[in-house]
Amino acid sequence: MSISFSSAARAEICREFPHSRCCALAQCFGILLFCNSFQDDGIKIITESREFACILPKLFKKAFDLDFDSYPSLAAPGKLVFQIREQEKLARIMEAFGFDLGDTLALHVNYPVVEEECCKVSFLRGAFLAGGSVTDPGKGYHMELATTHHSVARETGLIIREVMDFAPKTALRGGAQVLYLKQSEQISDFLTCLGAPVAAMGIMEARLEKELNNKVNRRCNCDDANTSKVVEAAQEQLGVIRTLREMGILEGLPEKLKQAALAREQNPSASLTELAAMMEPPITKPAMNNRMKKLAALAKETER
Repeated sequence: MSISFSSAARAEICREFPHSRCCALAQCFGILLFCNSFQDDGIKIITESREFACILPKLFKKAFDLDFDSYPSLAAPGKLVFQIREQEKLARIMEAFGFDLGDTLALHVNYPVVEEECCKVSFLRGAFLAGGSVTDPGKGYHMELATTHHSVARETGLIIREVMDFAPKTALRGGAQVLYLKQSEQISDFLTCLGAPVAAMGIMEARLEKELNNKVNRRCNCDDANTSKVVEAAQEQLGVIRTLREMGILEGLPEKLKQAALAREQNPSASLTELAAMMEPPITKPAMNNRMKKLAALAKETER
């Protein structure tokens, strides 16, 4: 089974394990604020990413020096569920973020936890791992972070603006607050910042490929239009020459006009440039066009 673009980006981000405890704490903060459930009666983190599942216990050990109460089997198919229910562990986690048990109904980003630049990036990395996704660039450009906490979404948007110098747009979807990016350059820069340069490069390559395809399509459409014009003009010129021949005028024309008329009859699909090269001696395209106009004017006068 092929891995999705979003899963590949998440796996790449998981390779960036925080070196310091403050960054591990910030990354866990992002995970908890964007995970399935972070309440005073328990924590539940659900993921399908095996890479995320592998580093999650290590992150919590480094940040809080504690273990999950229940672990999934990484060999099991489908979604993997991590849970913490022990009140002592929950209290320790809450205290690390400046909360007390009972404060989780109005969760927000505690800025001292993400004061340093490295911690801000770690926080965003955790937010993406728990609540983020990115669309395959071959289908479109869309990256989002989803959380059930209104204040968290607003404050995370401010952190993104501070770190990336651009702000995500916001939307409400089924009770969840969604931060999203739709511009390929912004998505690529954001993924690079999180530690997924390969995924970022994939987005830029897809963009360049689309631009190239669009350019080729425009060129083909332009060529088709030009070809249609050439064919249409050639048919008009053949009609003019047919009229001159039927009226017995063609043979008495000046040699230059006669040569031009015969060349068009013998080469009905040739362009003016190609016909000009057939003249003896060769002439320019404007000169060939001028000869055709003279033939048309003679035919018009004859029809009168």
